Parts: sequence; structure tokens; C-alpha cells
Amino acid sequence: MSAPNFRDLQVLAGEILGADPDDVQLDKSFARDLAADSLDLVELISAVEDKYDVELSDERLESMKSIGDLWQFLEEEKARKQEA
Repeated sequence: MSAPNFRDLQVLAGEILGADPDDVQLDKSFARDLAADSLDLVELISAVEDKYDVELSDERLESMKSIGDLWQFLEEEKARKQEA
């Protein structure tokens, strides 16, 4: 897993969601702030899984409401893989 870099996540999410990467901040809601629909989220999660070699469970995905939630998941996965 390449170490998550928040700027990389901002750029990736910005491209997929059609948002300025600088607007992709931890406190931004996917739906409310970034106008992401379910299809946008599927595309974003797929890209994140490929880029960072992680797998996001459906339950975890349903609990994700913001960029911060996604970033926290990536940080947890990085820590878990470093311990393995």
C-alpha cells in the first residue's frame, strides 16, 4: 500500500467528483458539500481501493459521510498494514 497522502486524495476526489481539489477538505460532506451522488461515490471508492490497495466493506462505506471519514479509513488501513 502506498502511504496515503491527503493531497493525492484531494486531487483524486476532485477529479472524480468534479470539484476543485482545494475544496476537498476533511470536514466536507460528500453529498451536501461536494454534490456527490451514489454513482460518484462508487467511482471514488473504486479509485481509492485501486490506488491504495485497500478494500472497503459495504458497512463501512455506508457510514462514510465526509472526506474525513474516508481519510480516517485510509489512515487505519495504513496502520494495520504496518503492524502486519
